[in-house]
Amino acid sequence: MGRVASRPHPFADLIDLAVTPDGKGGSTATLTAEHKYMNPHGVVHGAVIYAMADTGMGAALYPTLGAGQACATIEIKISYFRPVDSGEIHCVTQIDNKGRSIAHLTSRIEQAGKLVALATGSFAILAAPPIKA
Repeated sequence: MGRVASRPHPFADLIDLAVTPDGKGGSTATLTAEHKYMNPHGVVHGAVIYAMADTGMGAALYPTLGAGQACATIEIKISYFRPVDSGEIHCVTQIDNKGRSIAHLTSRIEQAGKLVALATGSFAILAAPPIKA
């Protein structure tokens, strides 16, 4: 089972996304393009690329939070530059700015060294909800 911030991550498991936080405000997420991710045009659906950025941003931010804190996506803007039809896709995320209640992050999604998409996101920093068993 995939884990992010020492917790299971069922969504990352669902899409076979390998996520590795660096513990210093960054993360890497990797996914191999497969038929199940394709849109009708035979390229990876934009929502898969978006999910890589969103999950990567959360993974980058979580290790920097204090005890009893969590984060939630406020907004993500993504620009797509080229399609992906096969191979590994890498999402590298970094925190740009972290305040007491909002953090801003950037994700670069690349394949074979070429920029596929660029995403910027704002995340709320808030009290962690109770974890359901």
